[in-house]
Amino acid sequence: MSRLTLAGTCFSLAAALVLSGLLIVLTGYSPDAALRALFDGSLADGPALTSTLLYTAPLLLVALGTCVSTRAGVFNIGQEGQVLIGCFAGAWCALRLALPGVLLLVVVLLAAAAGGAFWAWLSSLMYRWRGVNIVVSTLLMVFVAQQLIAFSVGQAWFLQQSKGDKAVVAPQSNQLPLNARLPSFGEYPHVMVNLGLVLAVVLMAAVAIGLARTRWGFRLNLTGLSPAAAQHAGVRIGLVTSLALVVSGAFSGLAGALMLAGPIGTYRLQPGMSANVGWDGLLVALVARNRPWLCAPVALLFGVLRAGGGFLSATGVPFYLVDVVKSLLVLALVVPPVLASRLALPVRRSPVAVEV
Repeated sequence: MSRLTLAGTCFSLAAALVLSGLLIVLTGYSPDAALRALFDGSLADGPALTSTLLYTAPLLLVALGTCVSTRAGVFNIGQEGQVLIGCFAGAWCALRLALPGVLLLVVVLLAAAAGGAFWAWLSSLMYRWRGVNIVVSTLLMVFVAQQLIAFSVGQAWFLQQSKGDKAVVAPQSNQLPLNARLPSFGEYPHVMVNLGLVLAVVLMAAVAIGLARTRWGFRLNLTGLSPAAAQHAGVRIGLVTSLALVVSGAFSGLAGALMLAGPIGTYRLQPGMSANVGWDGLLVALVARNRPWLCAPVALLFGVLRAGGGFLSATGVPFYLVDVVKSLLVLALVVPPVLASRLALPVRRSPVAVEV
């Protein structure tokens, strides 16, 4: 990072924090109390830190998948829908397959990843068959996924929770069996480490090494930087970019499994259970500039805002202020590098289309 970029980022962060404080004051609350509540809800003690880590794991997974697709020049913005489909596939397997022991959990994770991959692959298929823009199709598939989940949990033949006669039935599935839930490992001290976090960290290392040290990563980066050069070098651009999109969907689907089978939720399939993890994971990758190792601290920051934001709203401060603060921080971290690169490159390059 150049000195210009670093100085611009520091100035933008300071401006974002000052503007956030002014917004809180204008809404009639104290910035000190809000900051204290944010800290108490996210980092103050073991349970708060545990909540932060539980939110961090799915955000990190979505961001890693976004890194893979973006490196190949494919802009997947349908992670929110792919997370939901991952939840759907995982819940179906957990509730319909009577598998023993840990085998059921493994199947749930694999099914969720396959569900997200399939949902992303549909966009690739639409592009190849009908030339539908990837950005548009992945975005629209989010709304299809939301409608599919809302329909499924309202049907007695699938997942709806059973209750007594004439009782109002909640639009949600039954709870997952115990052997389909992600286990946690002790307290260190008072901080519960869930298997989902371990899985996310391991996959982060695998993606970082894969992108930097393997032939697959080289082809992926070459395709994203210069499709013409990649094609000249014999890279099958369509296959590489399609696979990148599918991998991105698989990571988002796996994040959905963490939302479903982890203690962050209720172990039920519910409408809206993705809780904007797909959108926030996309922002994490954007702030981290598609660098897998950098995704971890950024995802942790977003996890702090999520965990602390819930506690903040319990004290009376509107939750939408947390979203506003989050947006300001994203702009503060993203805009300076872009401006610096523009100033360093006075000659504008023409965009290059990438075949998927």
